[in-house]
Amino acid sequence: MPETDVAVVGAGAAGLSLAHRLAGHVPGLRTPSMVLVDAPPGPLRPPPRTWCYWTVGSGRFEAAVRAEWRRLRVRPRTGAPVEGDIAPLRYRMIRSDDFERLVSRELDRSPHVRRLEATVEAVEDVPGGAHVHLRDPSGRARVLSAQWVFDSRPPGSLPAARTILLQHFHGWFVRTARPVFDPVAVELMDFRTPQPTHGLSFGYVLPTGPCEALVEYTEFSRRTLTPDRYEAAVRHYADEVLRLGERQVLATETGVIPMTDAPMPRQTGASVFRIGAAGGATRPATGYTFAGLQRQTAAVADALRRGRRPVPPAAHPARSRLMDAVLLRALDSGRADGPELFSHLFARVPMTRLLRFLDGDTRLHEDLSIGLRTPVGPMLRSALELPRLPRRPFDPPAAPHPPALPAPWPLPAPDPSAPHLPPTETA
Repeated sequence: MPETDVAVVGAGAAGLSLAHRLAGHVPGLRTPSMVLVDAPPGPLRPPPRTWCYWTVGSGRFEAAVRAEWRRLRVRPRTGAPVEGDIAPLRYRMIRSDDFERLVSRELDRSPHVRRLEATVEAVEDVPGGAHVHLRDPSGRARVLSAQWVFDSRPPGSLPAARTILLQHFHGWFVRTARPVFDPVAVELMDFRTPQPTHGLSFGYVLPTGPCEALVEYTEFSRRTLTPDRYEAAVRHYADEVLRLGERQVLATETGVIPMTDAPMPRQTGASVFRIGAAGGATRPATGYTFAGLQRQTAAVADALRRGRRPVPPAAHPARSRLMDAVLLRALDSGRADGPELFSHLFARVPMTRLLRFLDGDTRLHEDLSIGLRTPVGPMLRSALELPRLPRRPFDPPAAPHPPALPAPWPLPAPDPSAPHLPPTETA
């Protein structure tokens, strides 16, 4: 007999969300036993990070929401900014530390949950379930037997794809000496940053008060930057674009998110499944993951409680993934000017509808109306080209000086030439 009904591998957003949904008792439904396996402190455990999403009303993790906004702002390279009220939606920010504390309190109260700190070396599909091969912090090997395994760890490599871009970013949590931020609006995309020769870049500001905010430099391109270039880019945005003046950097945040049209497998064995970013919860065209993994884990938890086969559903509709593939190809080929495309979309489409579109919550006629507000020629050419493009493995060259970034997949060599700013000292 399996040692547990469910083994959840990885205690990131996806693993913790699924564990939280299974921990409590639901009248009339079964409560499966569960073991949550988390990596020991070290390189396998991700650093603190920020998750953002938009939703209507309160949610399951309301107590972990650090801040929320109802206004978004997009700034083109020149000209007036585009700003809109996204009611009834709210744009919300959750810090991973707050999320982990909230979920841990619930898990600690549940008699059906056991937490285990160990390194997972392999997950093996076996008749009637699966074996999770573990090594505890003392180096002792053991095997955990489960009926179902949900693996949220990033896979060792990306599947073959027609297009792979990287969304890579570096940000500062800053406190300024004078009130410089507008606390009621998020700077969602500020294209007044130096644009790379390939892809696009923008600034991103999440204000939590008149004097405090997360200020980030983000880039969509094929390569990451060197650490000093990230610092230079954020410094330039803070000092030359935002003109923050005297400020203190309280903490930093860095990351890489693959933006790819590769099909992400959600099942790797009869009893082994992938969830979260590893299971395709990331929206390819935006990099947002939190809302997608909530839909995925909610469906899995419901299936488990009802005794059904708990195959994780696709987090995004097939039509949305196809449109994302076209957009990624248009950006990667250089046919579409990224800053112009996104600035035009936000200026011509109501923000609430555009956010619903980005969350896969629009109907066909709405999708078509939004598509007609993109550069039709480049997008149509990219769409016609897609079926002829081969899917190629993501095989990056070895980086002589790998960037200091938490990234789930192998990264290509850093691009030291973009953005075209002088290197600076670390803040």
